[in-house]
Amino acid sequence: MCLAVPMKITCIDEAGRGECDLDGATYRVDLSLVGDASVGDYVIVHAGFAIEKLDEAEADARLELFAGMAASQRGEGA
Repeated sequence: MCLAVPMKITCIDEAGRGECDLDGATYRVDLSLVGDASVGDYVIVHAGFAIEKLDEAEADARLELFAGMAASQRGEGA
């Protein structure tokens, strides 16, 4: 199974690689597959590559789903 996670781009270097934030953790991400990415955009990241842009509302909705799945795995109520 593959998992792709929404992250927010916090900066982009001269080579076009980005730093992306996920719940306070920073990840280096290759942005070459998403040609028009800008700081502040949300992207779906899989295996270190941004593969799709999202608007903030969609990113938040997907992150809520991940949080719900994690809570379910811990045996917490939804």
